[in-house]
Amino acid sequence: MAITIPVPGGGGATPQSSYYPNGPGNFGEYQYISLEEVINNFVATYIGEGKILQNSMRGDVHFHAHRALQELHYDTLKSCKSLGVEVCGNLRVPLPHDYVNYTKITVVDEKGIEHVLYPLRHTSNPPSITQKPSKCTTDGDSSDSYTFEDGGDDCDLNASTSTTWTTFSGGGSGIGVDSGSTNGNQNYHDHTFGERFGLQPEHAQTNGSFFIDCEQGMVYFTSNIAGKNIIIHYLSDGHAIPGQEMVHKFAEEAMYKWIAYGCVSARIDVGEGVIQRLKKERFAETRKAKIRLSNIKIEEITQIMRNRSKWIKH
Repeated sequence: MAITIPVPGGGGATPQSSYYPNGPGNFGEYQYISLEEVINNFVATYIGEGKILQNSMRGDVHFHAHRALQELHYDTLKSCKSLGVEVCGNLRVPLPHDYVNYTKITVVDEKGIEHVLYPLRHTSNPPSITQKPSKCTTDGDSSDSYTFEDGGDDCDLNASTSTTWTTFSGGGSGIGVDSGSTNGNQNYHDHTFGERFGLQPEHAQTNGSFFIDCEQGMVYFTSNIAGKNIIIHYLSDGHAIPGQEMVHKFAEEAMYKWIAYGCVSARIDVGEGVIQRLKKERFAETRKAKIRLSNIKIEEITQIMRNRSKWIKH
């Protein structure tokens, strides 16, 4: 069935194939501009006789454009990257292939609501070694040999495990989270952090916890996450798929200023005044892009703040 969309002032309707000229798989692409188009626009505007960059090479522009895209992706451009996966019995999930850093990791309940998980700071997954012929000797003999060994792999994940992680995930010493407990992380705190006194806020919740092993490229979860669906919201550098680097139009001008400053700062024939001017312009445009991409809506703020106007009687 064809979808028709009313055209304002047209009195009729436009078929979906005409309204979305690039097909139904590219909804919302108009808010972006390709990096190659940004480079072409920059070369046409900033490079040439009588312009700031008269003799800059296209290779310099290309390099600084990619660096600008990476830097802006970290804390300015709106990131929509996410990965949903079910946690297997081994309690570990591989990081996404284009992962740079996470924004949040959540667990999905039976109603489809996401609950935020908080990172663990009191355990890890260090590499394990085997000591032969014995782990310890009492006579001070230093002839024991040490060999590295890899742990088994579950769910087709080839990642080594350590004694620390095995003990924590299994809860052999009362450290792990009891998945059958209604108190969630209560056992975890009672036995590990000195009963309830001095409870740390990031662990005062029943959702579960995680930590990331950067060397193995794995996310490790507490035992109460086994069998549940989690979502990793993360940042990328915008270069995961070659040839499809995109820039949001709110940050297009910031890209030009980043490229211009990068090019002039590497040259010796450009005055210091021009360099400092472009540096200030880069900062201003980046700040403006960040404000625009923050997507602040006054109606949404008003609705949220209505709850803050209640009087609390005590």
